[in-house]
Amino acid sequence: MTHPVARNVLAIRHVPFEDLGLLEPLLRARGYRTSYLDVPVEPVTPETALEPDLLVVLGGPIGVYETETYPFLAAEREAIAARVQAGRPTLGVCLGAQLVAAALGADVVATGRKEIGYATLTLTAAGRDTAEGHDTADGRDSVLAPLDDVRVLHWHGDQFAIPEGAVRLAETPGFPNQAFAIGSHVLGLQFHLEADHTQIERWLVGHAHELASAGIDPNSIRSDAAAYGPALAEAARRTFDRWLDGSLDR
Repeated sequence: MTHPVARNVLAIRHVPFEDLGLLEPLLRARGYRTSYLDVPVEPVTPETALEPDLLVVLGGPIGVYETETYPFLAAEREAIAARVQAGRPTLGVCLGAQLVAAALGADVVATGRKEIGYATLTLTAAGRDTAEGHDTADGRDSVLAPLDDVRVLHWHGDQFAIPEGAVRLAETPGFPNQAFAIGSHVLGLQFHLEADHTQIERWLVGHAHELASAGIDPNSIRSDAAAYGPALAEAARRTFDRWLDGSLDR
């Protein structure tokens, strides 16, 4: 496949260490230029969100509903809504997926519990059917097929409802809504498929207070990153490639 040259990807970033990670080299290999908008200190508008060929909304340790404490979230949600309603390719990760869901009118709530660490992801019935070879409505297999029963990195306590018109794709025992898609242009992932296991120390330091508050030993995540990270990285690349083929390089 010949990939386009000099097209743009904008990543909305909330904290420096939660970046594009494994996704960035895949995009660059396809000829896409990547840039970041650090939304806590840089303004975001609907016009800003509409401009790039792909918008990626990354994670962060705050809640969609905390607009009084973090006022920029209201403008960010408005910008994402304009993007999604225009049918432009959009990927949301963790907080980013919650913002996409909220922009589409779905509820996002605190659960009072944490899901942090590497744990198996299970595709829903719809996701598993497409993973086993049944065609989706638009003729493509599920983009999440490489992730069935794979340990992915979870790092959240909030939960999004599935937006109207979206398909629920994945679940875990504690969080039934782990991923959703709208057509081929919108993908929301509650888990961190982009996280590079070789950079996990940045996460352990950046989220040190949250880990301590939840009673989670950083050593357990560190050892799991070494054990499961390489296989997850390969599954993540295959998943992102499938989605990019369908959303960008059509």
